[in-house]
Amino acid sequence: MCSEGPIASPECLSVYDAIRLRRDVRAEFTGAVVEDATLLRILEAAHRAPSVGNSMPWDFVVLRDPAMLAKFAEHVAQKRQEFNDSLPADRAETFNPIKIEGIVESGTGIVVTHDQTRGGTHVLGRATVPETGIYSTVLAIQNLWLAATAEGIGVGWVSFYDTPYLSEMLGLPSHVKPVAWLCVGPVREFQTVPDLERFGWRDRRPLEAAIHWEQFGSPAAE
Repeated sequence: MCSEGPIASPECLSVYDAIRLRRDVRAEFTGAVVEDATLLRILEAAHRAPSVGNSMPWDFVVLRDPAMLAKFAEHVAQKRQEFNDSLPADRAETFNPIKIEGIVESGTGIVVTHDQTRGGTHVLGRATVPETGIYSTVLAIQNLWLAATAEGIGVGWVSFYDTPYLSEMLGLPSHVKPVAWLCVGPVREFQTVPDLERFGWRDRRPLEAAIHWEQFGSPAAE
């Protein structure tokens, strides 16, 4: 039976529902840790993403140690301050109230990594467009995010960090690169309007502005 609260039960959500409901969660985590069974369902969905040449170049590093979460949160806070200091006064005023991470509050971090060597030298479909490797890993992240949303689990993508710092922190081999730190955990609600719109940082671009017919720059069809 479908729930009537702000988060519908998984059986009620179509893929379109999950896409509309999905948010980059920061402040809405309950503080509870996502259950292992739910986490594994979400990771299985991520692992079922399409990948170039079936190379599956991703890995998932799950972090729950409070000391590790706090350590990374401290680093992110420093990077946030550096960005804030680089902004003009009016943009800094807009940016200041925006929460940019929920690393500690979520209770679980998932670092999605990319291994461009996965699949060997001759990866079918990657020869002329090598970026299809990293695109595949990003598709796994999208699968993870939509599956989490369907489970009533929030995800927040943290990008205020130095890549070498995170690589060293996790002991990643030199050929494995971190793509995303995802804060993952149960939420009280999903905001109806994304934070960056709510706080006035940037409005959503209308669909019609993004559609081109036959050539770039052509007007959208009636």
